[in-house]
Amino acid sequence: MPSKKLGRPQSDNPKTELIRIRVDTPTMEKLDECKKALNTTRSDIIRKGIEKIHDDLKK
Repeated sequence: MPSKKLGRPQSDNPKTELIRIRVDTPTMEKLDECKKALNTTRSDIIRKGIEKIHDDLKK
């Protein structure tokens, strides 16, 4: 019987790139408001924002 690997399952789309940014307090507050309202993470909010801007550029 093959041994099973312990830990989290592999992702279909691993997030390997890291971006660090500096923001001011009002921007961080807006990000946290969005996070609470959508019940998601800061990273997901930022990814969705990038997708939205990219889609708008394609129009």
